[in-house]
Amino acid sequence: MNKIELLAPAGDLEKLKWAIMYGADAVYLGGKKFSLRANATNFTIDEIKEGVKFAHEHNAKVYVTVNILFHEEDMTGLLEFLKELEDAKVDAIIVSDLFIIDLVKENNINLEIHISTQECTLNSEAVKFYKEEGVKRVVLARESSKKDIKNIMDETNMDIEVFVHGAMCTCYSGRCMLSNYMTNRDSNRGGCAQVCRWVFDLYDEYKTKISGDTEFAISPKDLSLLKYIPDLIDIGVTSLKIEGRMKSIYYIATLVSVYRRVIDKYLEDKENYKYNKKDEIELYRCANRETLPQYFDKFPGVNEQYYIGREENTNQDFLGVVLDYDEENKEIIIEQRNYFSKGDVINIFGPKKEPFNIVVSYIKNSDNELVDAARHPKEILRIPCDKKVSKNDLLRVNFLGWQNT
Repeated sequence: MNKIELLAPAGDLEKLKWAIMYGADAVYLGGKKFSLRANATNFTIDEIKEGVKFAHEHNAKVYVTVNILFHEEDMTGLLEFLKELEDAKVDAIIVSDLFIIDLVKENNINLEIHISTQECTLNSEAVKFYKEEGVKRVVLARESSKKDIKNIMDETNMDIEVFVHGAMCTCYSGRCMLSNYMTNRDSNRGGCAQVCRWVFDLYDEYKTKISGDTEFAISPKDLSLLKYIPDLIDIGVTSLKIEGRMKSIYYIATLVSVYRRVIDKYLEDKENYKYNKKDEIELYRCANRETLPQYFDKFPGVNEQYYIGREENTNQDFLGVVLDYDEENKEIIIEQRNYFSKGDVINIFGPKKEPFNIVVSYIKNSDNELVDAARHPKEILRIPCDKKVSKNDLLRVNFLGWQNT
């Protein structure tokens, strides 16, 4: 069975553990400096060490982003940080400023190097250059097509990482200056203001507003290559990457579990594998933005872009986290997240288990009193369930209509 890595984002230590519990083979994260997701919680060096220890105990890897484009004032403390990462036994660093390659070599730092998507790598000659420099892996630009990826694999025999899910940038990967121009926040040093998510008035060449009451957008729809996982596996891609270091534990757990399920089902029986539309719906309900293959199967057109506004429907699907299971009374002890009530059919999912439904025939609060509904986020509750569940399983709205109650 061909092994392919499922790589998940980790915005903090809690999310790292959730990603690995739900099936990620590796996670990527940022330290307090030198990382492009400056608004994420990110990791102290002690948290990186703890994260690496947890990951290695679960046969997973940790990659640390050192992927800002360095200005002179950003250099302070970099060498010391790289040595700390070596001491923490991280599995690789992800870089975009190429001087770090030489810095690692010159100081005999034992760190595997991956080239960030910020380098916007789209051709085999660039990959060959990185390979000659001793780089282990290249993260291709999100704008790569299936043909690009296959040609690069055939020409270079290099470890290649491909984004399979997440936000797209209006500009080519790593080439955005909108945030700098509009807000004086440097997107290439971790300060992206997501200007491409804003809406704008439209003016003609005489600076006359011509858009009326209509607001225009320049935002691409999100990326999902779920349908093309078999293609990526057969091409020989090394790693499939999910974007989203600032997303919730519910988002991380859902995406990792869905992609894990699809990867494993295809590898277990390629000849009889069938794409399941329900997997796609799970991803959509979790993210609330439209997803498309973008550049993978064709050059994006009008249908791959938001031009006149966009819909981002929020939902309250995430109902709670399993804290424990009381086998004697056959009750789930949960920490509640969103409203549900007596009589609702809810869905439970977790690592290495098929989702299943239960009917909420009663709800007890922490004083063992019967209540008609779960109204208070993070309240500790009990609900009945004949089937044993595990700590850190998740409860959600039954939006897919599973029948196995």
